[in-house]
Amino acid sequence: MKDLSFIKDKYIMHRGIFDNKVTIENTLNAFKKAIKKDLPIELDVHLTKDNEIIVFHDDNIERMTGKNKNIVDMTLDEIKKLKLLNTSETIPTLKEVLDLVDGKVPIIIELKYDTKKHKLEKEIVKYLDNYKGKFAVKSFDPLIVNWFKNNRENYIRGLLVTNKTDTLFKLMNNKLILLNLCKPDFLSVSKKMLNNKKIIAYNKNHPVIAYTIKNEKDFDKYNDIFDNIICENINNYVENKKI
Repeated sequence: MKDLSFIKDKYIMHRGIFDNKVTIENTLNAFKKAIKKDLPIELDVHLTKDNEIIVFHDDNIERMTGKNKNIVDMTLDEIKKLKLLNTSETIPTLKEVLDLVDGKVPIIIELKYDTKKHKLEKEIVKYLDNYKGKFAVKSFDPLIVNWFKNNRENYIRGLLVTNKTDTLFKLMNNKLILLNLCKPDFLSVSKKMLNNKKIIAYNKNHPVIAYTIKNEKDFDKYNDIFDNIICENINNYVENKKI
């Protein structure tokens, strides 16, 4: 049986601990700060043009670098030359992050879906199959979650759900078909979905964690409603209110 206890044990740090001034999101320094406080890390991964896995949130690098380019159109060498938000920080590879964390804290990895034919999933298992630490994978794309169900059933897998109103997420919120398809071990849902009947029903047998809590007011509001919360930039506050 899968051990999902780490999904609920401690508050999860969104993209590490960062302020995007001195310490930048999804960087080795942001993850070092989370490790120092013994808090789990949530991070994002993309596949580059040359099939390397990098840790970065956006599909496009403009917000963080000022350059308007999509990650899928760039090689790792090109990406490694970039500096983030006018600092010396660079974009790490998944391998660099796994080597740094090395099982010290759990990692929850969100797979982005800007590649086709399950390329990202096939590449990431090359690293995760031999990783000794606790980890989970998750995605907004139920087909990605379903791929792990069919190919790495032993992985802990989560489905991300938002309260946005486009067709895919309307289907998720109103039908059980996608849950039955990919059978996630946990849900990672928008904090605004606290009263969604499908989420409440699923929570009877599976953990549900909420994203993203960015201030103390929301922390106090949502902390006792969900099994856990993903927090950003309120680490000093949550440190004193561990689950």
